[in-house]
Amino acid sequence: MTGLDGKAMMNLEISVNETKDLLRTDSRVVLLDVRSEGEMCLGRLQGARFVPLGELEKEVRDLSEDSGVPILVYCSTGARSLRAVERLRKMGFDKARSIAGGYNAWLKVGCEIVTDSKFTVHQLDRYSRNMLLKEIGEDGQMRLMDARVLLVGAGGLASSAALYLAASGVGTIGIVDFDRVELSNLNRQVVHGTDDVGRLKVDSARVAIERINPDVTVIPFYERLVPGNALEIINRFDIVLDACDNLDTKFLLNDACYFARKPYVFGGAVGFEGQASVFSPENGGPCLRCLFPEPPPQHLAPS
Repeated sequence: MTGLDGKAMMNLEISVNETKDLLRTDSRVVLLDVRSEGEMCLGRLQGARFVPLGELEKEVRDLSEDSGVPILVYCSTGARSLRAVERLRKMGFDKARSIAGGYNAWLKVGCEIVTDSKFTVHQLDRYSRNMLLKEIGEDGQMRLMDARVLLVGAGGLASSAALYLAASGVGTIGIVDFDRVELSNLNRQVVHGTDDVGRLKVDSARVAIERINPDVTVIPFYERLVPGNALEIINRFDIVLDACDNLDTKFLLNDACYFARKPYVFGGAVGFEGQASVFSPENGGPCLRCLFPEPPPQHLAPS
């Protein structure tokens, strides 16, 4: 924080509307973006020059020979740009000001931005927190949007998985389930609501997914997964997430994924205990049968 009082801060800041007016009326304005390079993928203001905060003193003398030229600085929220303006003022740039609220405020009022991204402005805003993570970035988000994930089951495990997959931007989600919502499901199957009781779970889950992210394509399968349809369904997807509640189907999924060369995300929960794993033999890993060669007898399987 700068430690400035409100009056001093107002002197160093300029509102978004004032910024628009000044950019329109004064061609001398220098516009600086002091965000990180990773944040730049979210878009930028037209004509802005990228100057990382750590390189401000090094770059600033190339901005203008006139220390009286208006310099407008922005970051994501206005905090870093305010520090940059304080430093610019100390260097003699008396008309340096920080755009209050930063890039986020500029977006919020619907001002125009420019971007080299493949994403729409709406998508850049929706997935901005994903893309700011260096482990994801713009390329990772594009892979998520191109991904096709199959959920087998639409109950407790699938509820959380479906909602978070949709929120993160997975482009296509398939759901296999033949059951209907019951009142006793609602304590744990959070993708369904009271008004969905009696409704097919696949339809209820589809509506919940589309409510969170209308960009997601949901492919419903109103049927039980059996040997006769498993490979046909699984081959349409990149990865399979097991959210079913019976062991026979889990072993069927494992076998089908093995022959289809698809990663199989295994999950199961009973009471307060659970198991999860990823089986990907095509990448050199084991499969479920490497751990458990055969399903246990029915009388030993938990309900």
